[in-house]
Amino acid sequence: MTYDVRLYSIEVRKDRPKPYRLRWLVGERKHSKSYTLKVQAEGRRSELMSAVRRGDQFDEETGLPVSELRAKQGSITWYEHSRAYVDRKWMQAPAKSRKNYADALATITPALVRTKAGMPDAALMRRALYGWAYNRNRWNETPPDDVARALSWIAKHSMPVSALEDPATVRLALDALALRLDGKTASPRTAKRKRACLSDVLGLAVEEKYFTLPVNPLTAVKWTAPKSVEEVDPESVANPRQVRVLLAGVREQGPRGRHLEAFFGCLYYAAMRPAEAAGLRADQCHLPETGWGMLTLRQGIVRAGRSWTDDGAAHETRHLKARAKKDSRPVPIPPHFVRMLRQHIATHGTAPDGRLFRTNRNGPLQETGYGEVWAKARRDVLSEAETTSLLARRPYDLRHAGVSFWLSSGVDAMECARRAGHSIAVLHKVYAKVLDQTREHANSRIDAALREWNEPE
Repeated sequence: MTYDVRLYSIEVRKDRPKPYRLRWLVGERKHSKSYTLKVQAEGRRSELMSAVRRGDQFDEETGLPVSELRAKQGSITWYEHSRAYVDRKWMQAPAKSRKNYADALATITPALVRTKAGMPDAALMRRALYGWAYNRNRWNETPPDDVARALSWIAKHSMPVSALEDPATVRLALDALALRLDGKTASPRTAKRKRACLSDVLGLAVEEKYFTLPVNPLTAVKWTAPKSVEEVDPESVANPRQVRVLLAGVREQGPRGRHLEAFFGCLYYAAMRPAEAAGLRADQCHLPETGWGMLTLRQGIVRAGRSWTDDGAAHETRHLKARAKKDSRPVPIPPHFVRMLRQHIATHGTAPDGRLFRTNRNGPLQETGYGEVWAKARRDVLSEAETTSLLARRPYDLRHAGVSFWLSSGVDAMECARRAGHSIAVLHKVYAKVLDQTREHANSRIDAALREWNEPE
């Protein structure tokens, strides 16, 4: 924005369809617009001159006075802008991310309305926004009548995007995303994810020049997200002996359990995410008859739901988390796990596409299915106190246990992060308590060495 504006006389170019050209300079940027009639050019010049006399600032890029920019901003509602955001992000986003965008926006949008008089009930509004307004796959479908009425209401009563320049309006959105539909406090992780989406949508509004100043208004609001505990709780980390007992409990559940033993082994011995293990193929496995092997991870299979994927499948195969599409992550595996995988392939074979783990119909593993097997193994082999504790409560806890075991064994933190597919910063954040125990162990070893050399403590 600048006050440095210079308007020139109207230029006449008789050989042009629109011969009357108005030219003006904003800062160091030249602007022009041509008109068919001279009176049109003179009228526009008079409008711009009036803005200069009022002391309006001009936008150097568009050449428009601030008063006109504000009028333009007021014509775009939050609902329209948020749908444009979904449209822009859709093609490049994984199906799970599409669901997350819809979830966040369906939470925020009902809070950004000019009035709540006549507003549909919260459950219907949620269904309309999440299932239809922010699901691009359904934009060409005709919604049910009640959904159509709800969407018509929100489109009519949505605030203009420019209203979010007011910190009080931004706080309405922040307060909404901190609550669940039933009014209870949302989980810290969910609130942070939805806040990130809000920031991204507002960032697009800045890019589209819907705000007077080129600043994300979220930065002007002091808001504290619900406190979250991201560190792995040592009580949830199983030791190697407990893991062996649990895997035996899986194996003893018959054919289904024997098929899943190596799957859970992948989560522990290779610290794989469940989605990565579900997508593991035989051609990614180097399994020598003796010594250490290697798994070269390339993708994961994530269940997102049929309405969110491009091909209508419930599952989507995606590249590794936080990696480029063709990137891979090699993970060495110990000899006894190599033998387990060799035995698994010999006994169960692979799916037609080479996947090691699948359902009876060669489909991707279902989280509910392997979750049931894991829960039964815990009940069968753990004591009553251990069963009610956090110890390996979720299959994902095996991944935490695997990384924790590497760290406690003295493996360099950078190497642990590389094998697990973490950044070193994430490793130190998530495994802070485990690393504290590792440091205590290291300090004890240093103390022992100092005593051996008769150094004072």
